[in-house]
Amino acid sequence: MLDQLTLAYGPGIIQWVFAVVGIVTFILLVGLAVFIWWLKKQLSRPDMLGMSREEVKKRWHEIRETGESNGQMGKKLALMEADKLLDSSLKSMMIPGETLGERLKVACYKYPKLKDVWWAHKLRNQLVHQHDFKLSDREARRALDEFEKAFKTLNVI
Repeated sequence: MLDQLTLAYGPGIIQWVFAVVGIVTFILLVGLAVFIWWLKKQLSRPDMLGMSREEVKKRWHEIRETGESNGQMGKKLALMEADKLLDSSLKSMMIPGETLGERLKVACYKYPKLKDVWWAHKLRNQLVHQHDFKLSDREARRALDEFEKAFKTLNVI
């Protein structure tokens, strides 16, 4: 068949056919790669039951505003609310455990970066259980940053 094409259209037709086939193959491979990337991204986002990512984002934005604008009490409240939001997020993802601490232990197997939020959770526990606990601006900011990283690790914000 190639001999007939060469005779009918000249030797350049074969190069043209291979070029077109190569371009089409390249486009298909790029499309397949993009589809695989998209599918992997979709499958890596955990399902959340009971709360949507938009609700978590909205609530997180409110918590951040509270922590940045309302003095010492606002920072304490923001830290407690961030801890609650993380707990709710893990519950919505069906992570087993009775407490946030237990759920974090389980979640750390799938999301090792969550180990970094332990410090913020322990800080929140100190805040709740020690009536004379003083929360510095630096600690509050760092704790909220750790919670934000945790939410991003979980793909909920």
